[in-house]
Amino acid sequence: MTRPSSPLVVTELTGSHHEVGAEHGRIHRHLIERSIAVYGQLFHDFVGIRWEEARDRACHFEAQIALGFPAILEEMNGIAWGAGVDFIDILTLNCRSEIALTQANGGCSAFSLQRHGQQWLAQNWDWRHDQLDNVVALHIRGDGRPELVSIGEAGMVGKIGMNACGVGVCLNAIRSQTCGAGLPIHIALRKILESPDYDSALAVATHDRVCSPAHFLLASAQGDNEEGQAVGLEVQSGEPGRISPRDGIVTHTNHLYADNTPCPVQDFPRIDSHPRLCRLDALLHDELVPDARLDEASLFDILSDHQGAPLSICRHFNPDQPAEERMETLFSVVMNLSERRLTLRHGKPCESDDSLRLTLS
Repeated sequence: MTRPSSPLVVTELTGSHHEVGAEHGRIHRHLIERSIAVYGQLFHDFVGIRWEEARDRACHFEAQIALGFPAILEEMNGIAWGAGVDFIDILTLNCRSEIALTQANGGCSAFSLQRHGQQWLAQNWDWRHDQLDNVVALHIRGDGRPELVSIGEAGMVGKIGMNACGVGVCLNAIRSQTCGAGLPIHIALRKILESPDYDSALAVATHDRVCSPAHFLLASAQGDNEEGQAVGLEVQSGEPGRISPRDGIVTHTNHLYADNTPCPVQDFPRIDSHPRLCRLDALLHDELVPDARLDEASLFDILSDHQGAPLSICRHFNPDQPAEERMETLFSVVMNLSERRLTLRHGKPCESDDSLRLTLS
């Protein structure tokens, strides 16, 4: 694995789920404490509840996690032990989408691209600025599990990333009032990152299911044509809606748009979601030269696009939004799944080309 050049350094974690969690908690104890404070305020702003009430809500998801991914409870216990906090605090962080995002959602613009035998996956993660310094890059070598990289938030077991089997996943939040049976969003993302192949990863959405609506952009380095494959999955507690590649491309922002969804749910997107999706489509389908050689820099240029600001792909501070919903791009990630390489820019991708690069064996 190559060494990072970004100020955000990679956290190396090895061993059983509990050992991985305990080291995560020990190393990032102060960031976890800050994450708890951030989400305490966020729960108040978004849904009008205090941290103690959020803890009570999180407890309802423990049984579903025990049913669908019991080993990850050991890791959350380890994080709590290492950080010196209560297990329920870590459970609450990992169920934050189910607690808050049924009422409000962040941004995020994501795409997959298959070109010249290479499968790419990329996105901006847009969220509240006060969580910027709590972003962590976890490199996990678990006993008997695929080596993986997850870019996410301190105290949480998974988010956006890839594994050494060439499986990768991105996330778009969806605002909806639906929440049912299945795995919480961030638990499901980690289970995907531990999947040894595309079919196993797909089964997380189609078999385990996901409690609340979100979009998972799932891709793999290996497909039927040995050149990669991808699918957009508008996950929920029912059968997910699917978005197949068009000219090797899948795009998504923060609204539901899959055709013929077996179990449709209602979403409540903000006004910036549709313009960002249209701009992504224009950049990838109309402006990207078909025979041009792709690299990380060219894809970060797409993620740095400001057309239509403040409703742009690269999100900056917008004073016209309500204070509690001002979202900014906090990190950008580009993954070459075929070469098992992930490149991260911490902060807005337009402001620096200083990157953390990880290549899995």
